[in-house]
Amino acid sequence: MATLPTATTRSDLLGTIMREHWDQLVSYAERMLGDHGIAEDIVQETIIRAWRNIDRLHGMEGSVRGWLLTVTRHLVIDWVRKPYARREVAGAAYTDPQSRTDAFESVHSAMVARPLLGRLSPEHRAVLIHIYLCDRTVQETAGILGVPPGTVKSRQHYALRKLHTVLSSEAA
Repeated sequence: MATLPTATTRSDLLGTIMREHWDQLVSYAERMLGDHGIAEDIVQETIIRAWRNIDRLHGMEGSVRGWLLTVTRHLVIDWVRKPYARREVAGAAYTDPQSRTDAFESVHSAMVARPLLGRLSPEHRAVLIHIYLCDRTVQETAGILGVPPGTVKSRQHYALRKLHTVLSSEAA
C-alpha cells in the first residue's frame, strides 16, 4: 500500500492500518525479539505513534508500511537497550540470559548492516532487505519488486559479493 485510502475519520484510517499491517508488524518484531508477547506490545506502541501521526501518514508519499516498520524497528532497539531489571515483572517467568543476548545481537547486527547496505545500489539493497531482513523467499521478493526470480538471485549474488569485497578491504 503506497498511501492510505481516503477515509471519513481518523478511526477509519487507523482501522485500515491495523487490518493491513498488524500481522506483518508483529511477525517482524517477533523475529527480532523471539517473544510474541513483547512483539505485540511493541506493535501496539507503533499503532499509537501512527495514531499520533495519522495526518502525516494520510498525506504521505511512499510506503506507510515502511514508516511502520521503521518505527517498530526503533522501538525494538530501544527495548533491547533497556536494562533487563526494568523489564522484570512480578511473577514473570525466568528468561534465559542467552536469549536476551541473541535478541541484542540481532538488533546490533542490523545496526552494523545499515551502513554497509548504503554502499549498494538501490536494486541490490532492496533484494537483500527483502530476503534477509524481511525473511522473504526469492519468489516473494520477485513478486514485490516486480522482477523475475532469476534477477533477484543475480542481484543477491552480486550484492553479497560487493559486501564481501567491502568487508575484506576494511579488515585489511
